[in-house]
Amino acid sequence: MKIKTAFFCQHCGYESAKWTGKCPSCGQWNTFVEEKVQKDVPLRNISWQEEKDNSRSNNFVTLSEVSGIEEERLLTPDGELNRVLGGGIVPGSLVLVGGEPGIGKSTLFLQNALQLKNITTLYISGEESAQQIKMRADRLQIKNDQFYLLTETSTQTIFQEIKKLRPQLVIIDSIQTLQSPLIESAPGSVSQIRETAAEMQRFAKESHTPVFLIGHITKDGSIAGPKILEHMVDTVLQFEGDQHYAYRILRTIKNRFGSTAELGIYEMTGQGLRQVTNPSEILISQREDMLSGVAIASTMEGMRPMLVEVQALVTQSVYGTPQRTVTGFDLRRLQLLLAVLEKRGGFHFGMKDVFLNIAGGIRVEDPSIDLSVLCALLSSYEDIAIGSNICFAGEVGLSGEIRAVNRIEQRIAEAEKLGFEKIFVSRYNKKGVDFSKFNIEVIAVGRVDEVYKGLF
Repeated sequence: MKIKTAFFCQHCGYESAKWTGKCPSCGQWNTFVEEKVQKDVPLRNISWQEEKDNSRSNNFVTLSEVSGIEEERLLTPDGELNRVLGGGIVPGSLVLVGGEPGIGKSTLFLQNALQLKNITTLYISGEESAQQIKMRADRLQIKNDQFYLLTETSTQTIFQEIKKLRPQLVIIDSIQTLQSPLIESAPGSVSQIRETAAEMQRFAKESHTPVFLIGHITKDGSIAGPKILEHMVDTVLQFEGDQHYAYRILRTIKNRFGSTAELGIYEMTGQGLRQVTNPSEILISQREDMLSGVAIASTMEGMRPMLVEVQALVTQSVYGTPQRTVTGFDLRRLQLLLAVLEKRGGFHFGMKDVFLNIAGGIRVEDPSIDLSVLCALLSSYEDIAIGSNICFAGEVGLSGEIRAVNRIEQRIAEAEKLGFEKIFVSRYNKKGVDFSKFNIEVIAVGRVDEVYKGLF
């Protein structure tokens, strides 16, 4: 039997004919491992097709000769998943989903598969037994006679079962457990992941069957395996969240059929994942007492406006070196805002401990949260509470100016819908926007000192 070997970088998937100490692609040391990449196995034994389709033509054509037929998407009962995918599941698409262990990836797609009552779904598990999946399905309390389960890791066996069932949707949990008979290396290796993903891609495109691949991630948060895996698939989704909190966020990293700015929000419950249609009401705590150090920010997560609560605590430093501790916010951005307050506002934070937290356990990267962070810091510094009917939307520049942010009308409308009476925005957002059409009072400010005078 003819066997071919090669060396692969386990960090980025770079292939080399010989062992190298340092990877020339990613620069990592001692990551090359020898793997068997090819042996003589007849392709007909692993193909998903019954026979070769000779009617398909591969001749070149002009772009005008290609018919632009709009594919009908498969809508799931999960509105958040439909939003993230760009309007539903596209036939023949290959979707890769990554996330931390235990975050709820298997639960999310088992739940969605069980809810598709009129769709023949094949759920392939290489990590769990049928009894374990049955226990999770019983907890979800959803019954579906069109849902089929297969616990297998060999792609040859999987394609044989697919020929018998002819499913309309395939879910694989996970791609790192699959093994192709064309490759000698162990499951989860770079060459195995690349080959099994390529086989699933050929199956999805030629049969027009959507395939979901659930994938592992590395300790630095990237999807395990070669980078080519993300290039091969049509859509890459990231399922993230803190296991100590109930909320989960499904983000789009790549999407050939829609926008990458969308995201879905879920809440983990005892009966599975529940869609959060209005996250603003959940992320804003209902405070009975007026407390200092709390400000509400009107942010955008993708295309969705969302109001979050920013909590700050400024205290006198007991030790020699002041502490800067953040949760859900960029530490370097906090240091920048403190420097702006020190230089442009005259507030001395040099001997103060500063703690900052975004309530709800989510991480916000929208720059419009700067103004609310700054106001929460000032509120805790002065020990004066900000009114619970006030929110903020603005980016803070290095010279102390309040910069304009995008989609300001959606932010103001969301604040008005939730009952806020005032919102501080940048005066540079006035161009082309009629603030008089809103029932909420819009206060336009240009500098940090104007915000301080308006609040305190």
